[in-house]
Amino acid sequence: MKYFLLAIITYFCVTSTLFAQEKDFTYVQFDVTASFTGNQDYDDDPRFQNQERYWFVPDGLGSKLGYGVHYNQWIMLGIHSGLDWKWNEKLVNVPVYLNFGLSPKIVENTRLTLQLGYGKSFALGRGNLSGTYKKARLGVTGDDRTVFIEIADFGYPLYDYNSVGGISIGISLITF
Repeated sequence: MKYFLLAIITYFCVTSTLFAQEKDFTYVQFDVTASFTGNQDYDDDPRFQNQERYWFVPDGLGSKLGYGVHYNQWIMLGIHSGLDWKWNEKLVNVPVYLNFGLSPKIVENTRLTLQLGYGKSFALGRGNLSGTYKKARLGVTGDDRTVFIEIADFGYPLYDYNSVGGISIGISLITF
């Protein structure tokens, strides 16, 4: 927790230093995601073996909003929050996290995007259920839109799971 507080203090110190300059170093990021999970009924019943079944099925929706600073759209540091809704677990999660991103150019208008997030996650309507939120995202950015795949871990046990998490695909809109 003390590292999380130190990171927030560092973020605000860097932000105030960059605001003192004339250039605009801030960004706003909005994400929409769809979560997927493995199909438990895949190849279960021998009567339905000739029917096509999917390995992965939809498991939830999510949306996040973030604000931060960037350097030439290449390095980003921001604070983000949002909602992640998991259907199978009947869970609504609120992550609040620091987001660090790298976006090197691969061709003229296209960037490869890697983002890492670390913070706290809180389950709504589950008492004081909370944990350490971690995420990793890999995507391709073109014209301020990113298509990505994301792996997230909410960091707390629920039912028979040691930790709740998910794999998501989504789209992100970034305004520099």
